[in-house]
Amino acid sequence: MKPYFAESIGTFCLVFAGTGAIVIDGAAGGTITHVGVALTFGLVVLAMIYALGDVSGAHLNPAVTIAFAVAGRFPFQKVLPYLASQCAGAFAASALLRLLFPSDILLGATLPAGTVMQSLILEAVLTAMLMFVILSVSTGSQEKGITAGIAIGAVIGLEAMFAGPICGASMNPARSLAPAVVSGHCEHLWIYIIGPILGALVAIPTCCAVRSGECCSPSPEPTR
Repeated sequence: MKPYFAESIGTFCLVFAGTGAIVIDGAAGGTITHVGVALTFGLVVLAMIYALGDVSGAHLNPAVTIAFAVAGRFPFQKVLPYLASQCAGAFAASALLRLLFPSDILLGATLPAGTVMQSLILEAVLTAMLMFVILSVSTGSQEKGITAGIAIGAVIGLEAMFAGPICGASMNPARSLAPAVVSGHCEHLWIYIIGPILGALVAIPTCCAVRSGECCSPSPEPTR
C-alpha cells in the first residue's frame, strides 16, 4: 500500500500548493502573480519527485500512469489503484482549500480562456511534451534521480508560464477534476481529461521514434 499512499500524498501536495497558489493569489490581490503560480506548480512537482520517486515513481498524474502502462513500463493491474489514489489526494486538497477559502468561486479550476478546441489542442500538445520528457528521463515507471526532478519540474513550470493564461496548462486530469467538482464548475472538465490523456499517449511513439524503442521497452522495477 505504500506506493498508493505515496501517490495520494504527492498529488495532495501538488493540488494543494498549485491550486492553492491560484486561490491565494486572488485573495491577496495578485501578489503571487502568474509567474509565481507557474513556478509553484513546477517546484512542488520537483520536490515530490525527490521525496516519493523511489516509493511510487511520483506519477501524480493519471495521464502519466496510463501512458506508462501503454508503453509497457508499468503493470496494468496497478493503473486503477494508482488513479484512485491520485484522485483521492487531489480531492482532499480541494476540500481543504474549500474549508480555508469558502468564498473562492473556482478553487483553481482550469477553464478555457479561448475556444474549446484551442484549449483541447493546447492541453494535448503540452502533455505530449511533458510525457516525452518524462519517458526520456525516467527509469522504468520511476520518476527519480537528479535529472528527472529538475527536467520534469522545469517543463511543468515552463508550460504553465506560457500556456496557463489560455488553457490553464493542467496536463493532469486529477489536478483539474478535484477543483472542478468541489467548486461545482464542471462545464469544461472533459477538455482536461481527454486532452492530457491523448497527449500522453502521443508521446509514446514520438519517444520511441527518437530513442529506438527504449521508451516502450519494459524496465525492471527496483526492489523495495
